[in-house]
Amino acid sequence: MLMLAIFAGVVIGETPLPLSTVAAVFANVLWDAGHAVDPIDAGIVWSYRLPRSLVAAGCGAGLALSGVVLQALVRNALADPYLLGVSAGAGAGAVAVTILGLGGGALGLSAGAFSGATLAFVLVALLARAAGGGSAQLVLAGIAGSQLFNALTSFFIAKSANAEQARGIMFWLLGNLSGVRWPDVSLAAPTAVLGFVICLWFARAMDAFSFGAGSAAALGVPVRRVQAVLIGVTTLMTATMVSLVGSIGFVGLVIPHAMRMVVGPRHARLVPAAALAGAVFLIGADIVSRLLIPGQVVPIGVVTALVGAPGFALILLRNRRRL
Repeated sequence: MLMLAIFAGVVIGETPLPLSTVAAVFANVLWDAGHAVDPIDAGIVWSYRLPRSLVAAGCGAGLALSGVVLQALVRNALADPYLLGVSAGAGAGAVAVTILGLGGGALGLSAGAFSGATLAFVLVALLARAAGGGSAQLVLAGIAGSQLFNALTSFFIAKSANAEQARGIMFWLLGNLSGVRWPDVSLAAPTAVLGFVICLWFARAMDAFSFGAGSAAALGVPVRRVQAVLIGVTTLMTATMVSLVGSIGFVGLVIPHAMRMVVGPRHARLVPAAALAGAVFLIGADIVSRLLIPGQVVPIGVVTALVGAPGFALILLRNRRRL
């Protein structure tokens, strides 16, 4: 499924390319076959669409895994990086580094996004604990944190960005894969693979957290260490993906729920299923974003919201007694 989705992402786009051309480009690059291919078509396939599809796969897998982890740790069906303010914090950190020059050039875009995501999660966790420490309080604190960091992002843009910068940043914050290239693949893919391996390693611990932190401790799970590792890898994945493609919602919220209905709640199956489904879903959303309006690329976050909001409504209705 993933290979077919990546191949579809390479073939389908604003400029239609025949399958023979795509196959010839792959043969030339991988095996030096020597097929006669237009250099423009070769550049579209290898330098634009293929890295774009690979980054979309990595981001989709990372965001879906983040949703799985957060929903297991806080035992709330609405937990995901977007709703808990992690995505908003990562976006604010990335914008602060880009526009305001925070860090004096020592911080890159990914480092700024990671710092913002970490700060957002810490503030949300502290607010939730002060409000009582329940999962409902955490979600409400996440909503407040999202609004705060979104407001900070808007303030940074209004204060320091010119009109062209503001337009580009706002488009990026809605989710934009147009600018990704091979160096971005070397960042997105290892991050997603690392997150997948760590989540799969702690699959049984997440099963225990489904019954609460107290039950997990009674079953021998080192609660604080596992929480620190999983929250750290979630923050890392979210920050990395946001720094590359902007803030994309609903992937970490809808995909884990959909996969639970397919493979069940055990995380040994849920983790790989969610990673695969998230990757395929975001590649498909990217394809739709290129075709929805002829001659224009729609922000991918708009497409995921158009699909994710009705999908999540159906999940809520189907599971209203359990949620």
